[in-house]
Amino acid sequence: MPEHGLLRIIYRWRVRVSLLFVILAVVLAKPDLWAILVGVGLTLIGLIIRTWACGHLEKEKKLTTSGPYRYTRNPLYFGNLLIGLGVVIGAQSWWVLGCAFVVFVIFYSVIILAEKQKMEKLFPMEYAEYKRLVPLFFPSYFSTLPRQKIRFRWTLHKNNREFRAIIGSVIFWLIITAKLLLF
Repeated sequence: MPEHGLLRIIYRWRVRVSLLFVILAVVLAKPDLWAILVGVGLTLIGLIIRTWACGHLEKEKKLTTSGPYRYTRNPLYFGNLLIGLGVVIGAQSWWVLGCAFVVFVIFYSVIILAEKQKMEKLFPMEYAEYKRLVPLFFPSYFSTLPRQKIRFRWTLHKNNREFRAIIGSVIFWLIITAKLLLF
């Protein structure tokens, strides 16, 4: 986490602002069946990527380079991008698109920078090589890292509390579907 100033505030408010964005998306949404189907599809892909990442992530104990971390240094945030795109498509609102863009650019640039600095501090030698081989955000199609025998672990997934993203996504899509059916 950034140690002071505006960057610290942005980092600390990232979850709260994301929740406000989702509430705004619900309020402004004008969904139709096509938008819901495409949005749910993108959300599922994002959640699968996040789930895969959380089953490999041992926060601050070791540099995670297995699973989706072989293809991108930030699979959780890439998954969030897909979930966010799903929300934008489901809402079918230019205002939601604009807000999503602003939130993503402001918050994720700070979050990714803070994470990068933390990894460089915790794992200086390993991270330098990892940074050289693996893209920062958008996944590469092929990994240049050697395959590891490290497997996905549900205990890590549980410890990383990924269930919150899944529950939040289900609630959002139930509300959007109800809005389509009732209004």
